[in-house]
Amino acid sequence: MYLATTGRRGAPPAPSRGRRRVPGTVLALGAVSLVTDISSEMVTAVLPLYLVVGLGLSPLQFGLLDGVSTGATALVRILGGATADRGGRHKQVAGLGYALSACSRLGLLLAGGSAGGIAAALAADRLGKGVRTAPRDALITLHSPPEELGRAFGTHRAMDTTGALLGPLAAFALLYATAEAYEAVFAVSFCVGVFGVLLWVLLVPGRRSTGARMRPETPDLGPAAKAAPRARGGLLAVLRSPAYRRILLCAALLGAATVGDAFLYLLLQRRLELDATWFPFLPLGAAGVYLLLAVPAGRLADRVGRRRPLLYGHGALLLAYGLLLAPVPDVLLLGGVLVLIGTFYAATDGVLMALTGPFLAEGRQAGGLALVQTAQAVARLGAAVAFGAVWTASGPETALVVALLALAAALCCAARVLPAAGPSPASLRAAGPPPTSLRED
Repeated sequence: MYLATTGRRGAPPAPSRGRRRVPGTVLALGAVSLVTDISSEMVTAVLPLYLVVGLGLSPLQFGLLDGVSTGATALVRILGGATADRGGRHKQVAGLGYALSACSRLGLLLAGGSAGGIAAALAADRLGKGVRTAPRDALITLHSPPEELGRAFGTHRAMDTTGALLGPLAAFALLYATAEAYEAVFAVSFCVGVFGVLLWVLLVPGRRSTGARMRPETPDLGPAAKAAPRARGGLLAVLRSPAYRRILLCAALLGAATVGDAFLYLLLQRRLELDATWFPFLPLGAAGVYLLLAVPAGRLADRVGRRRPLLYGHGALLLAYGLLLAPVPDVLLLGGVLVLIGTFYAATDGVLMALTGPFLAEGRQAGGLALVQTAQAVARLGAAVAFGAVWTASGPETALVVALLALAAALCCAARVLPAAGPSPASLRAAGPPPTSLRED
């Protein structure tokens, strides 16, 4: 298992000795995610305009298509993680996901105005994302020192977010240059996606070398440390760990009180009375903050423990809810909400994976991470439906007050339930030696 070697229960992970480079595998994974996100966000940015304005779909039809794609992601995430854990096929399974997403852009080109063809292409894209996410995050866990997981995930998420920023800019530049030729955006997006798949094949290593030397900071556990035992049992065997169950519960609980970004941006537009032309740029502001803070938040999590940044990140979201309800100047409202949303993602997205990883046995990393991601995604989907229902019945202010109270209650529960750090030294001795990992030269 990857286990945090702490001197006492509840202590944060031991700080690394000196300053090491981010593992090469993490940088390779980040490069693939950067390129892939440029491809996917090019489509995401223009899709509402293409479907509603270009093809004349109703908002209800668009909502159904979006729901199909979101549901497809949640359904296959666990399957992708469990499949990747069998035989350590993380690269193959995640590569299939990247290839499926790239081919979906070609599907959009071939679909024309067919709603069924577009739905199939969107489902393929989301299926690809669902399949690849957990194996990719498992590779980050497998190729990073346990005490630097926060930094590794933060670096990856920063590179991923760079692609998310560049994608919409490239899409709108193409639309401007081609007089709103959406097919040109889909074609370029397909080419960029194929390039991402090539980077995955060429740069990302497959199985970890079992003969790799242990890192200097790994405790000497004797000759048995040369070969790590793999976990046995099915996917649900990860639930035998009480600490993992607490993380899973908190991920679902906090997700159930998390309002989707689109609702927050709509509320912001209503308060500021922004022209619809500027609406697509609101996510870019939050993404810019995420990009700036992802690595510092990850390094902070490694230094003080991953539990506190995760809670503080949700606290930032709670402040964003409050700011949208407060009578503050427009400039403060706009800047404050975007900064708080970006801070929320920087302090929670990769940090949750870094918190979960040390509690997963060898051979269960992808499946265990997938369970947490799925629980969070399904809970957030339920939160979006509930928020929309309350908005429709009682207005946006009432819905936001309910969301604020729900998140405050979820934060109080999570503060009591979340484990503080990795397993104790006693658990380390009982579980056996940690796995060897690749040395990044």
